[in-house]
Amino acid sequence: MTDATPQEADLATIMRIIPHRYPFLLVDKVRDVVARQSAVGIKNVTFNEPHFQGHFPGAPIMPGVTIIEAMAQTSAVLVGLSVGYGDQAPLVYFMSIDKAKFRRKVVPGDVLELHVSVKRGSTRIWKFEGVAKVDGQIAAEAEFAAMIDASSATEA
Repeated sequence: MTDATPQEADLATIMRIIPHRYPFLLVDKVRDVVARQSAVGIKNVTFNEPHFQGHFPGAPIMPGVTIIEAMAQTSAVLVGLSVGYGDQAPLVYFMSIDKAKFRRKVVPGDVLELHVSVKRGSTRIWKFEGVAKVDGQIAAEAEFAAMIDASSATEA
């Protein structure tokens, strides 16, 4: 990331960097970007998200795997901003998810902060630590690795 690279990404920028779209785009904003190091994603949790119809009726809780996916999307935006993937939307594939822990329910009305940091990064393979927080409390945490396939980039 150069001095000219944004230190945050709004929804339009996120959609230029990663190929995800509704209903599976799970990050509304990415802020506090430090190239090749860390970023914080913001997810405004709303009741109209499709997973809440069945998870669980009468007691909506954001699925843990969806929280980890939101951390991964935040990480993909961090990488995209760091290495200049704007308008390429490369495909990103999970390679591993380790040490996942869920500590607090995430429910409609919550603002989920997705703190991600790079453990290792290369051209294609990246490893991250992620911590999801609501009101300063840890909701979930995990380590995960991903492969970035820029050769399969979609049009943003």
